[in-house]
Amino acid sequence: MQLRYIGFDQAKNIREYKFEGVAAGETAKHFVVSADLAMFVKYRVGLQEGPALCLKRLSADLETLQQLPHELTSGDLLAHVSAQAAAAERKNSSRKSRNSPEYWGA
Repeated sequence: MQLRYIGFDQAKNIREYKFEGVAAGETAKHFVVSADLAMFVKYRVGLQEGPALCLKRLSADLETLQQLPHELTSGDLLAHVSAQAAAAERKNSSRKSRNSPEYWGA
């Protein structure tokens, strides 16, 4: 099934990200993944990352046949922040090794 982000609705502090799922030979299905915006603040994650994070959550739910509700959890955001920190560390470590005298044969 291919998933496509189609927008969001918001009521107070809960944003509902809407997706459409299309599989060959089937009618389109609509999905909603809700997220408490306070978690974005708590984990310092930009709102612009919401659709991608919710798509990841929805994809995982559909793979495991998870039924409603589809909800972005603090675990999802914590995993995202940890993955970003690890990627930044790898990038910095790569830069340091290229700038070290050993890298240039000194």
